[in-house]
Parts: sequence; C-alpha cells; structure tokens
Amino acid sequence: MDKIEVIFCDFDGTITEKDNITALMEQFAPHGWEEIKDQILGEQISIQRGVAKLFSLLPSDRQHEYTQFLLEQTVIRPGFAEFVQFTEEKQMQLYIVSGGIDFFVYPILEPWIRPEKIYCNGSDFTNERVRILWPHACEEPCTNGCGCCKPTILRRFDPRIYHRIVIGDSITDLAVAKLADEVYARDFLIKKCHEHRIPYTPFSSFYDIIRSLNSDNGGEDKNGITQ
Repeated sequence: MDKIEVIFCDFDGTITEKDNITALMEQFAPHGWEEIKDQILGEQISIQRGVAKLFSLLPSDRQHEYTQFLLEQTVIRPGFAEFVQFTEEKQMQLYIVSGGIDFFVYPILEPWIRPEKIYCNGSDFTNERVRILWPHACEEPCTNGCGCCKPTILRRFDPRIYHRIVIGDSITDLAVAKLADEVYARDFLIKKCHEHRIPYTPFSSFYDIIRSLNSDNGGEDKNGITQ
C-alpha cells in the first residue's frame, strides 16, 4: 500500500521571504538582540531559550503595532497559494510547523491555512514584557529545547504509514530534517544539510517544490547528496 504523503512546512523565511522575528527585532528591539540571534544560529543556546530572550526585550503594550507592522511588510514566497491548492488536489496533508508566534503567524496565513493546520508558539501580553508560551514543547526523546518541537510533531506520524516531507530554511528545521523521509531546503538549512549529510532538494520558490513533487524522478535534483 502506498504511504500517505504528509508535509511539514516551516513559516518564517520559507513561506515568507524574510524571517518575521528578525524583522520584528530590527524594527522594535533595543541594541543587543543581534548577539542573542547569533547564539541561536551558532547553537550556543537552545531555540526556546533564545526566542524567549528576544521577546523579553519587547514591551507588551505595542502588540497591535507589532502585528500591523508584520502584516504590512511580509512578502509571501512565490507559488505558495498554488502549492496549497496543489496539496489539496493531490490529497496531501499539509501542516505549517513554525517557530514563529501566534500573534503574527495566524493572521498572515489566514487567507490560505486553517488554524487547526498550524503548529506555532503562543504569546502572553499581560505583563510588562512579551512572554512566549510553548504549547508544542519537546517531548522525549527530543531534548533540544526546540520551542515549537518539530521532531515531536513529526514523530506522531508513523513512518510505516506516512511519507514525511519537510520544507524549511534555517536552524529551526535541522532536527526535523534529520528525521524526515524527504527534505526541501533553502538558505541556512542547505548549509546544515551538507554538514550533516542530509539528502535534500534545493528550492527558491514553491513552484520548484510543485515541479519536484509532480515529477516521476523526485530525487533527480538532490544537490549532490543522494538518498
């Protein structure tokens, strides 16, 4: 029996052209946030700890301003709407699995993705500084401090039943890429796939992914790393 194809797609820097957390910090955070970002990318601190530290720099009373800023400046990667339609036509299960935060992930994705298909971090604006909540935190055996734990979510889909496809761009996608049956990568994730010898297909737009998934020779364009 053919396996059911299930897709776990990152949000920031993958569906969107730029990383929304970075854009938010560039616009609103005080000096010093860049060091925290570098610690996350350098795997010196966990993603969960780093994201919590970043948002603790932001005052809570500007929530509406943060959301409006991101809604106005976010650019969706070409082909995403067509990709969503493609997965529906092919009866592929599509989930957005994001290290982003609910107050901007949900409104940005509203035209295309139902909330129950989105996994992301939560937020609390009731105190002086923004506090991040972790409704999808790591469960054993993952101890990476992922925040929104993509490996934990993927493990809920039995590999004997599902063909598990990961689409991503950054350090937040590395742990889940190690477990996936198929990986589509861009930007920093490509570097990490090379370092860890993870097979992947590069992409620039979602049109590239549609063409690859539609192809009878799906592994043909793996970027020098084969299954």
